[in-house]
Amino acid sequence: MTFIPGLVLADEPSPSNLSLSQARALARAAENKAASNHTAIVVTVVDASGQPLLVERMAEAQLASLELSKRKAVSAVFYKRPSSAFEAALSGGKMAVLALPDAMPAGGGVPIFRRQQLVGGIGVSGGNNTQDSDAATSAVEALK
Repeated sequence: MTFIPGLVLADEPSPSNLSLSQARALARAAENKAASNHTAIVVTVVDASGQPLLVERMAEAQLASLELSKRKAVSAVFYKRPSSAFEAALSGGKMAVLALPDAMPAGGGVPIFRRQQLVGGIGVSGGNNTQDSDAATSAVEALK
């Protein structure tokens, strides 16, 4: 391999980015958790700017989950907190959550931090909000 100064291969993570292989590992872990719950999901992994790195749809997952998983991942990144926090706030009567741009008040979006720095997020959709949150959280924990 030839060394080119300043070149970073796409699959080599920098401290502030997720690699494609890490995104695949996140999706695999989330899908395994969902399968153990007999749930078919869509997993979206985004980078720290909310742009998709990977989208995977299990065979029986509903089509709406494609957009919902993305919205959950983006919400987690933009607000640096799980999307379930907005679900809890809305359940507690805080209707202002509905006016927050890109906030998704449904469990399943989890931010990903490395050394206290936001590096991306994962969104899971296809089960109920608790199942989606469990799958996303399990995936992030498995990455550590």
